[in-house]
Amino acid sequence: MRRGLRFVPLALLLAVVLELAVFVGVGRALGFGVAVLLVFAASLLGLVLLRREGMRAWRGFRSAAAAGQPPGGQVTDGLVGLAGALLLAVPGLVSGLVGLLLLVPPLRRLARAGVRRATERRVSSMVAGDLFGPRTVRVRQGAPQPTAQPTPQPEQPVVVDGGRAIEGEIVEPGRH
Repeated sequence: MRRGLRFVPLALLLAVVLELAVFVGVGRALGFGVAVLLVFAASLLGLVLLRREGMRAWRGFRSAAAAGQPPGGQVTDGLVGLAGALLLAVPGLVSGLVGLLLLVPPLRRLARAGVRRATERRVSSMVAGDLFGPRTVRVRQGAPQPTAQPTPQPEQPVVVDGGRAIEGEIVEPGRH
C-alpha cells in the first residue's frame, strides 16, 4: 500500500466527524430545519453544477484537441470545476463550502495551478510537455548580479597521445 493511502480511512472518518459537528452547530444556532434545508440546497446546486461543469470540461478538452493545442489547461480547469461541483453535491455543510470555494474564479485558478504542479511532479517532463505545452521560464533583464564566490575556472584537460582515444581502466580512490 502506498504511504499516503493508509491515511485515507482516517481522513474520511475525520471529515465525517467534522461534518456532523458543523451540522449540529448550525442546527443549534439556526434550527434543525434550516440546517437540513441548507444541506439539501447545497446538494441540489451541486447536482446542477455537476452536469454544467462536466459539459464545460468536455467542450474545452475537445476544442483544445481540435485546435492542436495541449489540453492540460482545459483538463485541469475541468477537474477543479468537477471537484467543486461534486463536493457541493455530497451532503454536508463543510464539503459544500469547500466545493463552493473551488468554483470562485480566483480560488479556482489557485487550485488549478496546484493540480498542474502536482501533475508535473508525478509525470515525466515529456508527458507534462504534451499535456500542458512547453514550460515557461522567467528571464530577468539587466546586469547580472555578482555572486558571493567567484566561480572556479575549469581545468584544461591534459592531451595524451595526440588526442587519440586510449584504452584504460577507472580505479576508484582507495580501492586498488
